[in-house]
Amino acid sequence: MVTRSLVAAEPFLIKQQYENYTAEQHSVWSELVRRRLPQVRDYACREYLEGYDIIGLSEDRLPNLGEITGRLKPRTGWSTTAVSGFLPADAFFEMLQARMFPTTTWLRSRDSLGYIPEPDIFHDVFGHVPMHAHPVFAEFLEHYGSVCAHIRDAQMLERLGRLFWYTVEFGLMRQDKKIKIYGSGVISSHGECTNVIEGGCEVRDFRLEEVLETPVKVDEFQKVLFAIESFEQLYEAMHEAERQVKESARA
Repeated sequence: MVTRSLVAAEPFLIKQQYENYTAEQHSVWSELVRRRLPQVRDYACREYLEGYDIIGLSEDRLPNLGEITGRLKPRTGWSTTAVSGFLPADAFFEMLQARMFPTTTWLRSRDSLGYIPEPDIFHDVFGHVPMHAHPVFAEFLEHYGSVCAHIRDAQMLERLGRLFWYTVEFGLMRQDKKIKIYGSGVISSHGECTNVIEGGCEVRDFRLEEVLETPVKVDEFQKVLFAIESFEQLYEAMHEAERQVKESARA
């Protein structure tokens, strides 16, 4: 099994105790999905919407991670793997390199529907996982983990963290002459998505060097985001980032 090859991440792996979810938790999941779906259907990119259907999310019940993996793995090799919570960087990159997306199993409470400070299963699954059904995005994410897993320079990791932030978390794209969303932080948040739709942040063309130089803001709505033209562009950008890492290591 792939999990045997994990070292840094192994202590954080858990089993999703699906039978322990309560009726209230399933109800909260249902409300979260129904609050987000109308906006997501209108503004998410085609690839996200296709992935959403592929992984078979239910509006009425929390996702079963094993069932999602059963749909994803034959398609892109990715699994949706339960973890106990926030992972240190080495464990996180190790899991991405193994095409295992670390997924929390806890769900926010009804009084925190709009915002929580750390990812829960709604952010992780509703926000992230549909994109893992897209072959090019899946390749990009594995390559990102593979490159970062071998970097020990904190400054370089911070720069590459900006690439993750402005794509996987807050990525936009131009599609059908419109701005569409695919980053999980925009997909899963009504406030962030509305901020984009209503022009609350500047949307710039994706240029790798500018992305790597743009600091991340975690405590406010995004003021600047970047729009790719295709996921192939994102894939090529990761290869260019890898080239820069290797050049820096030789310097």
